Amino acid sequence: MTTDLKKTPLNSVHRRLGGKMVDFGGWDMPVQYPAGTVEEHLRTRLHSGLFDVSHMGEIEVRGTGAIPLVNRLCSNDVTKLVDGQAHYSALMTTEGTVVDDLLVYRFTQDHLLLVVNAGTTDKDWDWVNSHLEGEAVELLNRSAEYCQLALQGPDALSILQPLTETDVAGIRYYHFSEGFVDGVPALISRTGYTGEDGFEVYAASDKAEKLWNKFLDVGN
Repeated sequence: MTTDLKKTPLNSVHRRLGGKMVDFGGWDMPVQYPAGTVEEHLRTRLHSGLFDVSHMGEIEVRGTGAIPLVNRLCSNDVTKLVDGQAHYSALMTTEGTVVDDLLVYRFTQDHLLLVVNAGTTDKDWDWVNSHLEGEAVELLNRSAEYCQLALQGPDALSILQPLTETDVAGIRYYHFSEGFVDGVPALISRTGYTGEDGFEVYAASDKAEKLWNKFLDVGN
């Protein structure tokens, strides 16, 4: 039943806009809008598309043991990241099989953010906690606190830049910056893989609708 599904902060917006809602890994998500998937595809390829990915999970890792812990649990070498950089990786078992894929963001040596898949957030959270080996870390599951909007396509830069003082053109691929978007404190990253350039904006969940509407206004 729909009432049993998890909802992003934009659920009512999707319904109001006529989104076709489906069970997506336990989340009530729009699989398409009335214009249809072909039009959505072309819009993203030729102009820009806006995606609600607020269902993704965010696990914060803080402390002097942050890098040793994440490096022990993940396949990609976290020590190669610099502040403001992210990379694609995977949570691994000791047998070398994959628990889940994820993104690792490095804020500082003592502060990392793991962005995990929506349907496996709880499993990943439990996995990380169950494999602590005395590292000096604080783990925070901040998934419910974030919204995440992905603005993708050739026009993404021209839509986002007027809304922030951050030089978004200067954010390299798989890097990020902290700033403000339309006055809202936000993390702005450039890690999309739609095949087009674009940005992801993480902000407080109660700011999701404000940012969504502003992106649509500027993009139209």
